[in-house]
Amino acid sequence: MSIIRSTIVMAIATFFSRILGLIREQVMAAYFGASGVTDAFLVAYRIPNLLRDLFAEGAFSSAFVPTFMEANQESQEKSKELLWSLFWLLALITGVICLGIMIFAPELIKLFAPAFSQDPEKFELTVNLTRIMSPFLMFVSLAALFMGVLNSLKVFFIPALAPASYNVMSILCMLGLSGVLAANGHHPIYSLGIGALLGGFMQAVVQIPLIYKKGFKPIWPKIFWNVRSKKVFKSLGPGLFGFAATQINILITTILATGTVVGATSWLNYSFRLFQLPVGILSVSIGNSNLVHFSEAWKKGDEKGAKSALQSSYYLSFVTIMPALVILYCLSDEIVNLIFERGRFDHLSTINTAEALRMYALGLPFYGLYKILVPTFYALDRQKVPVMASIFSIGFNILFCLLLTPVFGFKILALGTTLSVCLNSLILSWALKSNLSLSLGFFFNPRIVKVLVASSFSALVVETLLKVDFFNQPFLSKCIYLAAQISCVGVLFLSVLMLLGERAAVNALLLKVTSKFRRK
Repeated sequence: MSIIRSTIVMAIATFFSRILGLIREQVMAAYFGASGVTDAFLVAYRIPNLLRDLFAEGAFSSAFVPTFMEANQESQEKSKELLWSLFWLLALITGVICLGIMIFAPELIKLFAPAFSQDPEKFELTVNLTRIMSPFLMFVSLAALFMGVLNSLKVFFIPALAPASYNVMSILCMLGLSGVLAANGHHPIYSLGIGALLGGFMQAVVQIPLIYKKGFKPIWPKIFWNVRSKKVFKSLGPGLFGFAATQINILITTILATGTVVGATSWLNYSFRLFQLPVGILSVSIGNSNLVHFSEAWKKGDEKGAKSALQSSYYLSFVTIMPALVILYCLSDEIVNLIFERGRFDHLSTINTAEALRMYALGLPFYGLYKILVPTFYALDRQKVPVMASIFSIGFNILFCLLLTPVFGFKILALGTTLSVCLNSLILSWALKSNLSLSLGFFFNPRIVKVLVASSFSALVVETLLKVDFFNQPFLSKCIYLAAQISCVGVLFLSVLMLLGERAAVNALLLKVTSKFRRK
């Protein structure tokens, strides 16, 4: 129940943030479409965002939370010293990296998008946007540090809501600055870069009042490089190898995408944003909740409680993510058409974005599993396992995409990502089975089979009975049709699950959801 409770709190907050994210993407699609200009922004944003996986949501958070909880169990003074020693160290490291990105922006763009060199205007736009957004890395890294502290203290709602500030600032800057920039002879796309920079800053700032409230006011640590800060960075060390492999993977896929057709990078981005909606709301929330509860039980020596928390998170991930897979796969064209097709985003962009979305959607359950397993290995102090799994799966992805992209085009990049995370999750599951002496039934049992049956039945009904002549309908009718189709998937899925004997689990989940919404 505690895992469900904290997951729902984070999911509600993340839901609002992701909805704002969709609005941001809608505004971006309407203003700039899927064009060379949006390709320039996305490549520029990708450079500081790459390092975010190491210093923000990825390896750093997984290494920090168990160490912070250990320090806080000893005393608040110890945990406060750990927080602010890491704050200043992280600010220094990411600040130096941001400066490097500013200085070497032209060389980075030549590396990440060599095709842009053939278009001087696009190349210059991308370089300038990279320089504008480079401090974004430092701001989101510090925001992730604050989020780790608050989650460790069982505060979930505001930290999960913090990314909404990024979306708000991006939307406001596009609406308010695009015209001003154009009137002064600058390209309107710079409004997106400024919005990203301000959004990253606000993402950190909005959490500071809660940090103060919990008694963690800023201090100047006596020793910055203390035992526990060393432990965090030592745990982070293996992540550097996985990060290097990820860098190569993203570099290859970016080069392949920019070398296919104009707009390919944008189509992949829009589809990935839709795919990230359930990943961000459900998988990340469940993964973060699992990290806190699993780490707490494991540090206390409660192996049975830790395994119970892990199994609850695993089942909860499947029971929430599978209906999302059905919706995104079966209704991909309708979703993309309704959300994005307006302004400069034409029907061809809808078709290509929906095709990529279907490829991404197939990986949803494996992404959910991945978000649970990786932090679990960090809590077990077995950081090398996810790193080696990552390197192996990324190597597979690179080879897959290099061989097939010239034949099948940009969409194979989305499928390669799905197959890669599938392979990664299977390797992690097998390793965890050995590390915790788990049976095969832990991962594949009658409850999981029931979830698969319920989702398969829902998909069959959608494809055979719920399809309508969608694209020729007025906008309001489209909204009604899509809402009805999504609702039907949810009702069918839960009904079949209850008929198969999961009534207690469904009732508990629905009770927690409704109670949390009533409180909010």
